[in-house]
Amino acid sequence: MHLSPFFHQLRSAYVAEIEDLSQDSEGAFVLQQRLAQRRGELEFLVHMLELSPEMVAVVFHKAFVFGQPLVIDQLLGCESEDLPDWDDIAGTITIAPWAQPMVRTIRAQPAGDWFMTVAAGAEYMLGMSGRSLSQPHADDDAHDADRVDPADQDDDQHYLSADDDVGADAQAREEASADWMVEQGFDRKD
Repeated sequence: MHLSPFFHQLRSAYVAEIEDLSQDSEGAFVLQQRLAQRRGELEFLVHMLELSPEMVAVVFHKAFVFGQPLVIDQLLGCESEDLPDWDDIAGTITIAPWAQPMVRTIRAQPAGDWFMTVAAGAEYMLGMSGRSLSQPHADDDAHDADRVDPADQDDDQHYLSADDDVGADAQAREEASADWMVEQGFDRKD
């Protein structure tokens, strides 16, 4: 998978933001509490959508199911000004019910649709970290699985996160993506 410079930088900033929220000064795991606090500050945070998207995107941590990962793989190769419209990719992503009110709040902002595309890319990269995107602290978020608030879960859906075992899926998507690029006339990357 190819990351544009925009998404390469965003990935680092997003991982750092999640890591910063994960532990308090005494080393206790507090990610869920801090995410709840951040979600409660959304009315203020919407002013930072373009300036610091990684600080706002964390409100969607574990909110997405990616039904067509190849769409997101292609998205990650785009620069910020070339991103597809949210409406073009929204049909490939299922959003957790608890996040729906936040989506409405954000989409009401001038840069809201752009930001939703960015947030989906950021969360997808975090879900892929440690597999095909090599994140230095991939197992930090793995402990999060034991601490997920049941209210944040939908029994009928499984939302992609860093603790999912997606290695084989990532390889299959990467191969399918490479095949598609060859079909488009590009040389296969070795």
